[in-house]
Amino acid sequence: AELYRELSRHPGLSAACLGPDVTTQYGGKYCSLYTEWSQRDLARAENVKFCRQYLIFHDGASIVYSGPAGTCSELKDELLSRESPSGALKAVLRKVPGKEKEKEKQFLEVWDQNRKVKSIDLTALDKHGSVYDDDQFGCLAWSHSETHLLYVAEKKRPKAESFFQSKAPELGTSDEDAGHPGKDDAPLKGEQFVYHEDWGEALSTRSVPVLCALDIEGSSVSVLEGVPEHLSPGQAFWSPGDTGVVFVGWWHEPFRLGLRHCTNRRSALFYVDLTGGRCELLSEDTRAVWSPRLSPDCCRIVYLENDALGPHQQCSRLRMYDWYTKHTSTVLEAVPRQAWGAFPGIYCGALPGLCWAADSRRLVLDTAQRSQQDVFVVDTVTGATTSLTADAPQGSWSVLTIDRDILVARFSTPSCPPTGLDFDAILLRPSEGPAAQKSPLVVMPHGGPHSVFTAGWMLYPAALCRMGFAVLLVNYRGSLGFGQDSVASLPGNVGTQDVRDVQLCVERVLQEESLDGSRVALVGGSHGGFLACHLLGQFPDTYHACVVRNPVVNIASMVAATDIPDWCLTETGLPYAPDTLPDPAQWTEMLCKSPMRYVDRVRAPVLLMLGEDDRRVPPKQGLEYYRALKARGVPTRLLWYPGNNHALAGVEAEADGFMNMALWLLKHLR
Repeated sequence: AELYRELSRHPGLSAACLGPDVTTQYGGKYCSLYTEWSQRDLARAENVKFCRQYLIFHDGASIVYSGPAGTCSELKDELLSRESPSGALKAVLRKVPGKEKEKEKQFLEVWDQNRKVKSIDLTALDKHGSVYDDDQFGCLAWSHSETHLLYVAEKKRPKAESFFQSKAPELGTSDEDAGHPGKDDAPLKGEQFVYHEDWGEALSTRSVPVLCALDIEGSSVSVLEGVPEHLSPGQAFWSPGDTGVVFVGWWHEPFRLGLRHCTNRRSALFYVDLTGGRCELLSEDTRAVWSPRLSPDCCRIVYLENDALGPHQQCSRLRMYDWYTKHTSTVLEAVPRQAWGAFPGIYCGALPGLCWAADSRRLVLDTAQRSQQDVFVVDTVTGATTSLTADAPQGSWSVLTIDRDILVARFSTPSCPPTGLDFDAILLRPSEGPAAQKSPLVVMPHGGPHSVFTAGWMLYPAALCRMGFAVLLVNYRGSLGFGQDSVASLPGNVGTQDVRDVQLCVERVLQEESLDGSRVALVGGSHGGFLACHLLGQFPDTYHACVVRNPVVNIASMVAATDIPDWCLTETGLPYAPDTLPDPAQWTEMLCKSPMRYVDRVRAPVLLMLGEDDRRVPPKQGLEYYRALKARGVPTRLLWYPGNNHALAGVEAEADGFMNMALWLLKHLR
C-alpha cells in the first residue's frame, strides 16, 4: 500500500499553453508556459487537477533558459479552458454545485490578465443541455475577432409528462404568467419513457450534440442552425473570416455505435455558413475523419482519415484541404510495413490542438514507432517527414503544443529500455533484489487489440517492478506502430495469432533471461484480458496466476450487448453491416475464437475485476467466466466496482484494483 501511495503521487502532464512574448528593457524575450497536470488523491478518492507556470527566455531561434515560476495551485471545477488567439483573454467552462436541491450549474467565464470580466450562467439561459467537455465532440473555440466563443452541448430535450398528469395550473394565471412553458414548449404527453440512443462507453450522456455560439459582449447564446439532422457535430472551430463554422459530423443513422477509441466511424468534414445556414461537405463522405486543424494563415485544414468500419484503430492518412482552392490532397498515406529509419505511419487518437509551425507549411505530431513514441515534423507540401527525437533518449514523446515555433513536449520512460523480437516486447526488470533469486514474471498483453505499449511511464508495471516482479509488455502483431499490414493481419486471427505471439515472447524471455519459469502470471484488461484467458486455457502449464479487468471471454454473447457490435464481427473476420444478423455458422465462429472454448483446461487461480457501468465489454462477460470457473473448481475471486466503466479509472477503483492484484500475485506466486 505504501509503495502504491508513493508511485501514484507522480502527476501526469495533460496540457500546455504558451503566453505572448514579452520584451525586456534589455531587448531579450520571454514568455510564460502554463501547464495543467493530473494527480491521484487517494485520501479524496479522486483525480485532482493543478496548474504550474514556467518562464521561457528565448532569442527567437533557441531557448536560452527555462524554469518554474512559483508553486502549483489546484484547479477547481474547471471543465474546459482556452486562451484567446492574442493571449489577452482566457475562456473557462466551470461547473458550480447547486444550492440545496438545485442541480449542478455550468458557467462560461472570460478572464483577462487582471480579473474575471464575464460570467454567464449557461444553465439559467436554458438554450441547451449540458456542455460537452469530452475530447470526442467537445471544443471551446475563440473566434478570430475574439468576440465569440464556440462550443458543443446536448440539444435541449422537450419536457415530457404522463398521459395522466394531474398537476393543474394555479387559478387565475396563464401558463406564461406562472412561468410555465407556453404552448410551443408544452410538455409532450407519454414521452417520458422514450429510449434515447447515446454514443456508448464513456459517452453515455451524449446523444444529440448541437453547435452553440456565445456573443461575449451581449452575453447571449445561440444554437447554430444548418447542421443536417442525420449528423452529430463536434470538434468545431471558426472558419477563416468568422463567416461560419467548420466541424466534424458523425452519421448516427441507422443507430449510434460506440465512439470512444473508435476512429473508424463514418464521418466527414463540413462547413456551415452563419448567414444563410448552408452546410457544405469539405471531405469525402464515405470515410472516417477527425481532428481537423486550421493553419495559422487560415488557408489550409489538415485532418486525419481512416477507412470506415474495419479495425477500430488503424494506420491513418493525413489529408489537407485548401480553403481557397477547395482542393483536397493526401499529405501522408497509410504505411503498409514499418521499417527502421523510415516514417512509421500515423497511429494517434488526435493531432495536437496546436500542431502547425509558424510558416503554415510544416506541422508536428507524435506517433507510435514500434514500442516507443516519437515526434515528427511533416512538410505538408512535399510529404517529407523528419524525426525530432531520433537522437533523443528512447521512450515516449508526446507533443503538447507548438506556438511561434516553440515546441512543448512531454517525455517519460520506464526504468529499462525495450528489448526487441520480430514484433516488440518491453521487459521491465527490478533494479534491486537478491542476485541469486530469480524474479517472477508478470506478462501483460495490451487491450484494443489495435493499440500499443510504448516505453513510457505506467503506474502498475512500475509498482510491480518495485515489488520484485519482472514485467513483460507485449506488442503482438496487430499492434499500432508497425504498419497497416500488421493491423490488418489480426482480424480473423484473434485467439490464435495474438495468443501465439504472446506465448512466443514469454518462452523466449524465459529462455534468454534469468527469470523464474515456475512463477509466471498474466495480467490484462479488455482484449488483454481476452488474451490472458486464452493463454490460461491454451497453455495451462506456463501460467500460475491471472488477474483480468473487464475481459472479453465470449464474443458470441458479447455482440448483442456491447456498444461496439462491429468489433465482434470484424475481429472474428466476419463482415459487418448495421442490419447484420449472424447465422449459426458465424455464431459458432465467434464462440470458437473465444477463451470460453478452453475454460475446461484452466487451472491457475483467476481474479476478475469488473466495472458495473462498462458499456464496451459488459460485466456479464466476466460473470460468465466467473461462473464457469467456479463450476469447475478453479480458485476464483470477483471484484465488482459500481460507478466505474470499462477503464476502471476511478481513483478508488484503480487503487483497490492494484492492491488486490498485488496480493493475489504474491499469494499464488510464492
